[in-house]
Amino acid sequence: MKKIAHIFSLVLTAILPVGFAFGQSSVDLSWLNSLVASVGNLVAMLIPVVIAIGLLFFIWGLVQYIAASGDEAAKDEGKRKMIWGIIALFVIVAVWGLVALLGELVGVEQGQNVITPTIPV
Repeated sequence: MKKIAHIFSLVLTAILPVGFAFGQSSVDLSWLNSLVASVGNLVAMLIPVVIAIGLLFFIWGLVQYIAASGDEAAKDEGKRKMIWGIIALFVIVAVWGLVALLGELVGVEQGQNVITPTIPV
């Protein structure tokens, strides 16, 4: 963790003076805006896929539990998969809800473009 913090501080130290050196004119940060929008679109596409995977894992555990009528070890395995599937679904939906709540608190609606700061002239 110390190495990451050290590398981050070195990169920040190298980049910050460049931004101030070009402070005479407006610095174009539109690439940052498009990067944030792209990451947001990717996350929006992945959330339903991850929820579907968690639901399928739960259903697979349920099928294993029902199919193992006499085998206690197989029933336990099915129970374990159902529990982990429910935990995964809970975590995914809870994080999704927290992100929506934080967005609401700071005034950013889901799907809205994020405004990136620019250095004024």
